[in-house]
Amino acid sequence: MSDFVRVAAVEELPPGRGMEAVVGDKPVAVFNVEGRFYSISNRCIHRGGPLGQGFVEGNTVTCPWHAWMFDVTNGENVVNGDVKVACFEVKVEDGQVFVRIE
Repeated sequence: MSDFVRVAAVEELPPGRGMEAVVGDKPVAVFNVEGRFYSISNRCIHRGGPLGQGFVEGNTVTCPWHAWMFDVTNGENVVNGDVKVACFEVKVEDGQVFVRIE
């Protein structure tokens, strides 16, 4: 899939929050960090926890199941940068948030 897909209106995702969405058949998490939007896989690589439901602090999301932490800007695990979740391209147009997966 190479097209951008609308996932939310900007006002639906306030700063410091995350949400879950599906792009194609892929579950993604979308985050608003101080007005900038990022998207990573919604599945934590530890046990598949829903990252979009996690606690967001700065640019870090904490998985709600087992507290693994990921940088939403690059998908890296905060403890071990070699461990990553997939990142996806995000754009905002006309007050709408779009995500593209490859």
